[in-house]
Amino acid sequence: MAGSERPPRARQLSTWTTRRWLRVGVAASLVVLTLLGAAGAWMLGRTASISNALVDTKSPALTTSYRLESSLLNQETGIRGYGLTGAPEFLKPYRQGLADQKAYTARLDELLRGDRVALANLKDVQDAIEAWQDMFARPIAASAPGTPSPLATERAEKGRTAFDALRAAMSKQEDGLRANRMQARDDLAATMGLRNWVFAAIATVIFLLAVLVFEALRRGVTTPLEQLGSEARAIAGGDFEHPITPTGPADLRQLSGEIDFMRRRLVRELAYTEEARTRLDAQAAELQRSNAELEQFAYVASHDLQEPLRKVSSFTQLLQRRYGGQLDAKADQYIDFAVDGANRMQTLINDLLDFSRVGRVHHQRQDVDLEHTLERTLSTLSVGIEEADAVITHDPLPTLAADPTQMGMLWQNLIGNAVKFRRPGTQPRIHVSATQEESVWRFTVTDNGIGIAPEFTEKVFVIFQRLHTKDAYAGSGIGLAMCKKVVEFHGGTITVDPDFRDGARIIFTLAPQAPQSLGTSTLPEATRTGAEATR
Repeated sequence: MAGSERPPRARQLSTWTTRRWLRVGVAASLVVLTLLGAAGAWMLGRTASISNALVDTKSPALTTSYRLESSLLNQETGIRGYGLTGAPEFLKPYRQGLADQKAYTARLDELLRGDRVALANLKDVQDAIEAWQDMFARPIAASAPGTPSPLATERAEKGRTAFDALRAAMSKQEDGLRANRMQARDDLAATMGLRNWVFAAIATVIFLLAVLVFEALRRGVTTPLEQLGSEARAIAGGDFEHPITPTGPADLRQLSGEIDFMRRRLVRELAYTEEARTRLDAQAAELQRSNAELEQFAYVASHDLQEPLRKVSSFTQLLQRRYGGQLDAKADQYIDFAVDGANRMQTLINDLLDFSRVGRVHHQRQDVDLEHTLERTLSTLSVGIEEADAVITHDPLPTLAADPTQMGMLWQNLIGNAVKFRRPGTQPRIHVSATQEESVWRFTVTDNGIGIAPEFTEKVFVIFQRLHTKDAYAGSGIGLAMCKKVVEFHGGTITVDPDFRDGARIIFTLAPQAPQSLGTSTLPEATRTGAEATR
């Protein structure tokens, strides 16, 4: 609708940014301050000009005029005394008056330069002085001393008339100079009053300008930012549905819009995340239930399989001892296959049982001296080590918070594998190192055996994954998988160094403090108790 449209000027101002408002405000303030400064400077200059004219011209001119009149009076007194007595001492004030007259006249001519009226009055005074001196003063001063001058009596009346004319010219000049000085004083007083009003007005305008600037900043910047901050804090406090209202200049409104867009996107992301978390919780619960069932199945199955397997193994061994050599060679071979299969099955079940016990049965958290644990492991493996003539060295090992049984299983599998997978014709050399890196300990077990190909560095940690046949190397393929489970149970990682070519190098990390989850088990207590009772 046409009535809802804003005027073009209002629409134009609504697009102004804070920077533009500040620029316009600063420019306008500078213009106002410049005009005020120019007015103040003009008033100061005007006051100084009038004051200087009064002090340097008007007052000195009037004073010099008074002195000029005094010098003329000295001349008149001296020449009149000389004319009546002829005494030469009366000429001294006359001559001094002439010198002073010349100096004061020159001074007045300099002070009154540019003032035509005052200069005209000074010209009248000079003409009157010249007339009096030509008619009366000089002729008498030229008379011989010692006797009265007859000119003093003859020209007494004319001299008085000429000097009265001189007095009148002097009075006119002094009245003019006095009027000029009074006018200058009045102008100075008026200018100083105007100056005071101007400076009061300047101070008022500056004050109002400052108030206007602060109010503009408050309404245009501070208040919108405070409102934006308040709404942002409300959103940060958890009220994600709280909308942000754009206020202030264009850039602040744009910022508010961008923050509100971010809020709406966060709301969408949170809704999606909440939905995903709900699904994930459901899947985690289902996975936990499934893992518990699988662990329960593996644990119970491994125990339940022990008894029939034990019977199979026992009876096949009895069959081998009693009827070995009494049947044909093919029957003896079949019996050997049955005994070997039963023994291997029992070994696999025992290994699987040990694997399932990691984190379920052995979960004591205490300070474990890894060096002592390694020494006990080496003592346990002493027969195999001596048979292989292996040389085992190690760096000083730390004491960590861990499960001692699991640490023994870790060393036993790592050292046992290093001895087992030795290179034919080469004395096995195994070295265990330990270095602390930031918040974890880094361990390496390095040997000079047959090594692990780079393409199998991940496969060796999978349970029952064998790289060699049982005829080449005995074992069930569960050792490194057990090591991986022990290390990860203690919050670490284990890998094979793919760049090491002179054997195998196993690298794993352990934290100085065991994680909080150490010792937890997903197997129900009643199930564990019942399963243990079947052993």
